[in-house]
Amino acid sequence: MQLHQRDAIEAAVQLDMDALTVIEAGFAALGRGEAVQPPILSMAIEESNGEVDVKTAHIRGFERFAIKVSSGFFDNPKQGLPSLNGLMMMFSARTGLVDAVLFDEGYLTAVRTALAGALAAKYLARENSRRVTVLGAGEQAELQIDALRLVHDIETVDVWARRPEAAESYAERLRQRGLAVNVHDDVHAACREADIIVTATPSQQPILQAADLPEGVHVTAMGSDSPDKRELDDSVMTRADAFVCDTRAQSECNGELKAFVKPGEAQTSVPFKVYELGQVIDRRLPLRLSDAGITVCDLTGTGVQDTAIADYALRRLEA
Repeated sequence: MQLHQRDAIEAAVQLDMDALTVIEAGFAALGRGEAVQPPILSMAIEESNGEVDVKTAHIRGFERFAIKVSSGFFDNPKQGLPSLNGLMMMFSARTGLVDAVLFDEGYLTAVRTALAGALAAKYLARENSRRVTVLGAGEQAELQIDALRLVHDIETVDVWARRPEAAESYAERLRQRGLAVNVHDDVHAACREADIIVTATPSQQPILQAADLPEGVHVTAMGSDSPDKRELDDSVMTRADAFVCDTRAQSECNGELKAFVKPGEAQTSVPFKVYELGQVIDRRLPLRLSDAGITVCDLTGTGVQDTAIADYALRRLEA
């Protein structure tokens, strides 16, 4: 059995077009029904403001599958520790034996999450998108910009965050990469000129309203990945001309569609058509019918992404 540490994994896998292609192919396989993906196993550790998630999937034809354990303990920064951690275990799809453990400390999850956001923008945003609004100032907020630059010529970033000092620090880091960055005191002002809006927060209350959406914008919601999180007001989704999620079942349980799920009812009452990102990619569904249309993509994170990026990482490490 192989054991790989974060330094070697980071050297093998970067946020680049090769990794984007791997994640794109994983989503397409999911869209074609060529993946087995069970529900997420999630556990809250309330006394420590923490949560642990287990995700997995098998992609037909892959020699290995990943089981990922990721943790988020959100008071850790007060102790000088990172909020996120985790590892990925790789099993043979022929024998079930453990092939490797990737002790990536959450790095591969961060990469594949950012790349999913890039794919959402690739297929749903206007081709000439140049200006991005980011709500949030954490690690994923930064990686989302790096990933978006793989698919769009991003020039300007507008940022809002609950903590102004975090927004200013984020802005300075992006300015060092040659981007024009504006820090805003409220969400509406931050979104006024956006081509793309990315929400990347742990918010438990909606922070984005339909009134904040300029004509033609694309919204990617990254933060709602558990039953107690929300970033989008209902009005954002009902206002959209097209709503996409990575998987409908996860969006209804952990993501933004849970706003329309009534407890105890067998069927959800979603007042609009729901598309899944894998089907959009595989079938090249033309959901943006005009430059004035508004599109929304809700990403909760899938086991398919984890198996795809972990398999790619291990192949690179073995080369």
